[in-house]
Amino acid sequence: MDILIAQIQADLRSNDALRQSGALLQALQQSAAGRDISAVARSTVEEIIASPSSAVCKKLAFDLIRTTRLTHDLWETVCSSVRTDLDFPDPDVAAAAVSIFSAVPSHRLSKLISDCHKEISSCFDSSSDNLRFAITETLGCILARDDLVLLCENSVGLLERVSNWWTRIGNNMLDRSDTVCKIAFESIGRLFQEFESKRMSRLAGDKLIDSENSLAIRSNWVVNAIDIVWKKRNALMHRSLILPVESFRITVFPLMYAAKSVASGAVDVFRKLSKSGGSAVDCLSAEKIVGVSDIVSHLLPFLSSLDPPLIFEVGINMLSLADVPGGKPEWASASIIAILTLWDRQEFSSARESIVRAVVTNLHLLDLSMQVSLFKRLLLMVRNLRAESDRMHALACICRTALCVDLFAKESVRRGQKPLPGTDIASLFEDVRIKDDLNIIISKSLFREELVASLVESCFQLSLPLPEQRNSGTESRVIGALAYGTGYGALNWTECALEVVEVCRPCVMWDCDGRTYAIDCYLKLLVRLCHLYDTRGGVKTIKDGASQDQILNETRLRNLQLQLLKDLREVHTPRICARLVWSVAEHFDLEGLDPLLSDDPEDPLNILISNIHKVLFNNDASAITSNRLQDVQAVLLCSQRLGSRNARAGLLLSKELEDFRNSTLSDSVNKHQCRYILQIIKYVTNHPERRWPGVGETTGDYPFSHHKLTVQFYETSAAQDRKLEGLVHKAIQELWRPEPSELSLLLTNGIESTQLKVPPNARTLTGSSDPCYVEAYHLADSTDGRITLHLKSSIEWTSG
Repeated sequence: MDILIAQIQADLRSNDALRQSGALLQALQQSAAGRDISAVARSTVEEIIASPSSAVCKKLAFDLIRTTRLTHDLWETVCSSVRTDLDFPDPDVAAAAVSIFSAVPSHRLSKLISDCHKEISSCFDSSSDNLRFAITETLGCILARDDLVLLCENSVGLLERVSNWWTRIGNNMLDRSDTVCKIAFESIGRLFQEFESKRMSRLAGDKLIDSENSLAIRSNWVVNAIDIVWKKRNALMHRSLILPVESFRITVFPLMYAAKSVASGAVDVFRKLSKSGGSAVDCLSAEKIVGVSDIVSHLLPFLSSLDPPLIFEVGINMLSLADVPGGKPEWASASIIAILTLWDRQEFSSARESIVRAVVTNLHLLDLSMQVSLFKRLLLMVRNLRAESDRMHALACICRTALCVDLFAKESVRRGQKPLPGTDIASLFEDVRIKDDLNIIISKSLFREELVASLVESCFQLSLPLPEQRNSGTESRVIGALAYGTGYGALNWTECALEVVEVCRPCVMWDCDGRTYAIDCYLKLLVRLCHLYDTRGGVKTIKDGASQDQILNETRLRNLQLQLLKDLREVHTPRICARLVWSVAEHFDLEGLDPLLSDDPEDPLNILISNIHKVLFNNDASAITSNRLQDVQAVLLCSQRLGSRNARAGLLLSKELEDFRNSTLSDSVNKHQCRYILQIIKYVTNHPERRWPGVGETTGDYPFSHHKLTVQFYETSAAQDRKLEGLVHKAIQELWRPEPSELSLLLTNGIESTQLKVPPNARTLTGSSDPCYVEAYHLADSTDGRITLHLKSSIEWTSG
């Protein structure tokens, strides 16, 4: 290796451009192989960068010093050489010098830009396409960086220059050169994307904290870029059409973002954030609608392109425009149909997760019939997703939209409109493969458990009060549909939930290798519905003041309870048997039973008692099949309440409890508990008017929990339950109650000092010549109880 380094250094010292370029290429190869080439850094700087050399050698030398670390004096040499090369007659040498700007350390960047600002500005006016491309590409990368924004905060002159350069980059979108035009579009698109997602550039591997001023600076750049794109949109659309087809994709996002910002009014909010004091662009609402429509007409033909990435890019952005004021559902329809055609194309198979996420996230933009036609296909597509988080997010979107469609259709029928077929939950999930999956007892697929859990959790979210949404956007349409659907009455969500528990009924018979999370979710929703409709009191009548809807729903619930009782004999997991017995017995109408069928094995009470017997005398105590301690406690509690509510139940249960008490399967605690319950049943039987000691009111709570201790999972099934629970809850919460970002808080609530973080003061750390600050924060991990402390040290350049 030493011989090779010596040879490279000797070649670099020669004045032969061919030998020098060969040596630089050899050094780059060694660096790519992971070898240390810092020994040639000084020779590279002194012999190539600081000396007159060809454009090729300069470019290779700059690439080489990016891969190694330079000392303070070498950076001085590089910066002074860059200043000289920017005035070099050969524009290719100047273009190579421009490219190194992105690698210059933050504490040297401000001075270098200040010293070279005239040369940088003149690069935009150069007749060389290569130089204009280099300056547009390099500045487009570094001008939105966090460190440069902080530098602009402390220097008004630098801020003015950078703002002017952003304007020049925006104007370069109409450059005569295709390569310059493309890179200008890409730079403006990056500025929009980073501002929208708050995903700014990183310094030393970590984000710097945005202050109020830095946010204002970014907002000002974004507003100016939006104004340029909106005012010149027709010229930009025509310019994009004469670009090579592989470059057209870059032009889509800037046009779409500017149109969406203007049409939705977001640009006015950005203007307020920027504190520029400039007045809003006077734009009539008709002009906004026409402008957006023009951009959609410009994009529409490319949905039938032969290039899959282009179809995806155009489709995604047209979906965004379908949700602005004046947007049309057919724009979303065309986009989604085009995106779905990519699913079967082999060359685009790696983007399947992105395809499904894009479609399901925007499903609510379509009209009802289109949504219904897509449901069955989407469920099968989601089933084939590999990443669990993607699958959960997609399922959460599908389940929420299914509930919205069901609510919306029911409300439309109540208002006298013609019913739309196939909008009820049962129809949406009637696909043969989905039905088979729900009805097969043993299945290795987790998908059916994820589907049931997502449906049930979506029902619970629907029962909560909706959040207030001030800003418009994709979320507002869903919230509007939900508000419209639930406007008729407070219990309207229960109609959807009733269909869900009917569709998912086969889940209680599943054998899931010990997993119970999905079945617990199902039983929890069933118990809540039984409590709300007070099924223990029987089906109400019109004389009781019940409406036709209530009578129908209570009858459906009663029939469902009877079906679940029949399913008890097919329940394959003993602990599910105990939980199902409790869920049905606690809310079953015992007084409505036919006394003539008291000896019939099919009588509901006889079925309940025979299954209580099965649980009590089950001697399989393995953890995977049963949790005997909990199961016995559950059926004993059922026995007390059932025996107290009904005389025949008390008589039959007294015999069962006596047998269990005298058997070897009961321990001393169970024997005492049986004696206590028998005394209660005996007292209630003798004093029927005083049943209160043993009955108790229903609360609608489901006392069994799938939660385990967080320290250890002794069973793999419990760990899978917990993992599934985390995925479902995260997906549902993100979808129904999204956490607002700092930027969205600022947009909705305005600028308030409480929401803004002040950047910390600079402190010089021991052994460092640069002013630094240390920020510490901790993460308490709820899953294992650990607290992790993170420290980060970020360099902040100060002019003082």
